[in-house]
This record gives sequence, C-alpha cells and structure tokens, in this order.
Amino acid sequence: MYSFMTPSFAGPDVWPSLPHPAPPVAGASSLTASAFAPTPLEIPIFANAAYYPNWRIYKKQPPSTLRLGFVSHVFYAFAWVKEDGQVYLSDEWADSQMPVDGTEGCLRAFTQLKRQYPQMKVILSVGGGGKGSENFAKVARSPPAVEKFASSARALVDQFDLDGIDVDWEHPSTTQQGVDYIYLLAQLRTVLPAPRYVLTSALPAGEWALKHINLAVAQQYVDLFMVMCYDFSGPWVDRSGHQAQLYTPAQPHSDAASISCQSAVTYFLAQGVHAKKILMGIPAYGRSFVGAQDLNQPYLESGGEDGAFDYSELPRPGAREIVDKTVGATYCVGGDDGGFVSYDNTRTVEQKAKFVTNLGLGGLFYWHIAADKRGGDSLLETGYNTLHEL
Repeated sequence: MYSFMTPSFAGPDVWPSLPHPAPPVAGASSLTASAFAPTPLEIPIFANAAYYPNWRIYKKQPPSTLRLGFVSHVFYAFAWVKEDGQVYLSDEWADSQMPVDGTEGCLRAFTQLKRQYPQMKVILSVGGGGKGSENFAKVARSPPAVEKFASSARALVDQFDLDGIDVDWEHPSTTQQGVDYIYLLAQLRTVLPAPRYVLTSALPAGEWALKHINLAVAQQYVDLFMVMCYDFSGPWVDRSGHQAQLYTPAQPHSDAASISCQSAVTYFLAQGVHAKKILMGIPAYGRSFVGAQDLNQPYLESGGEDGAFDYSELPRPGAREIVDKTVGATYCVGGDDGGFVSYDNTRTVEQKAKFVTNLGLGGLFYWHIAADKRGGDSLLETGYNTLHEL
C-alpha cells in the first residue's frame, strides 16, 4: 500500500510565521476576503499542515516514513482530557515509550525530525471525536479545571519540546459551551504566549455547530482555525452524497448537500475572522456508500474501515473515477466493493488550493498524512505545489 522512502524534497528552508492580527474592529462582519489579500510587496506563504493519528504507528508508519518536506505543521492526534481538566496522552506506549526511529515514542520521533525539517512545527492535538471530547464541556465550565487543562497542556509541550497545542473539541453545542470554549482558549493563550507557541483549534464546517461560538472573539486567542471541510455526508445520512465538495450545488438534494468548503469559509469571513487564520481541511480518505452508483441514492451499508477508505486505496479496484469540477468533488463508482465513494484527488485539491490562494486564506490541512499517496498522486504535494505556484 505504501512505499516507505526517505523524502527527496525538503521544501523551503524557512516557513515565515503566519501573522497574528489585531482584535476585530467594529463592522468586521462586513469584510470580505479581498480585504485580506496580500499587497503587491508581500510574498504569500501558505501553510500546508497535516494531522498524524497516533494509531497509525501500529500500521508500520513511523514519522521517518512520511514525506514531511511539504508540511508546515504536524498535528499529533490525540491527547485526551480527564474530568478534572488533566490533559494526558491517549496511548502512552505509542506516544512516549515505544521504540520509534531510534528514540522513545512517536512524539519524540517527530520533534527530532525538526533538525531535518526546520520549517516544521509539531503540535499536540487535544480532543477528537468520541472519548476525546466527552469531557470538554464539563472542564470548560469550571475555572479550576480549565487552569489544570492549561497547565498540564503546557507541561506536555515542555516535556516533548513541542511548538504548541491544537484544541479539537467536537464540538461546543450550546451558547454557554461556546462562551466556555473561548474562556478555555484564553487561558491556554496565557500559558502559551505568541509568537513563541502556536495555538490552534479545529472546528466543524457547518453553521449548525459554529453558530454557538463568537468567532470574532475566539480568533483573538488562536493563530489558526482548522476548518474541517469534510464529512458533509457519511453513514449518518440516508442517501449517498459528496463528503467534501468545494461548492454548494445549485439545487442541494439534502441539508447535508448544502454544506461546502465555500459555505464554511464564507461563514468564518462573515463573522470577522481574518482570512489568514483559516486553514481549509482536505480529507485523505473516501466515504463509501455500498449499493449506490450515483449521487443522492439509497445505499445498503458503508464499505472500508469504519465506513471509509484511505486515499491510498482509491479509486477502488475496477471502479471508474469521476471529477465534478462544478462542485469540486471526486467520486468513484462501479468498483468491486465500494459502491459510490466520495473523496478528493489531485485535481480537486488543486482546485481547492487555488480557491485558498484567491481568497488569501492561510492554507490547507489534511486528515491525515499517513493515508496519502506518494509522488505525483500525493494530495499534500499537490496542495503545496499549487499553493506556491510550483
């Protein structure tokens, strides 16, 4: 499935830090992306970030096997949080003890690679789906627990020589939780001051979740928002659909089909978020709808592992790959086992990267690097090259 080779391209020697803008001003909600476009004297440098889930070490994909020369930030996923606010490693053996690349644990294996890739930031992501986020609401409501969250997160940053923390609370679901989320970010920023440390937060793309958060205030405490522009459709909907379309179709067939990368970015900008603080997410996996052969069809079940196939496994054997440039989505149909599978390929990533540069956004990120292909079919490499017009 994977060809484990040492990266032959090291990327740029230095990635300039993304700007840390001033707090929003009155009327910020009316600003458009053009207000944040680079001036003629600026050299646009875009982030090209990637998550690494710690369980992939058990698939023989240690950090040394990854092509990191195209990567500005590695988000190591996940640490979790206890009810009292203590942030802890979700797999202490894999994260800090297992022999990996001549050191102890995957975290140290990543940070030792910063000597080879000086542009790369290594950031610990806290949360994720399911158990990873189940205690966030309770912790964020309690100032003592938030204090413990911040201090224990900073302790892990110091212990493993990391560059910062990513908050992946999935997701604040009430107005009060939105307020508490901002309080949590503010306390983290206190113990992780900019520009020495990076503080980011991953958020869903749908307004149904974002409406609970005052993004204009939240942006004062973070360097980047990781906007999860994927999982628009999946086994939780009753008909097949695009899971990461760039544009909303003229006639969406469902509420899920009305969400797109464009609708998410438009919402963030309308709330006064600085364009350079927005990283648009790319899925390196496909959502499967077995039994469907086209968009908006009923299906029998989901194929792959937990309803998804790694991008490196796509298109499926015997399937026909189709790119819909109108909405910016790829899918394959007619394969032996996948039915209708929705994903991104290099053509749609190129389309999305151009969307990012045209709006002057901060860049792209990928979930996740270990599911990517290599060479000319790599999503990360395509994104990097398109963002920087290489």
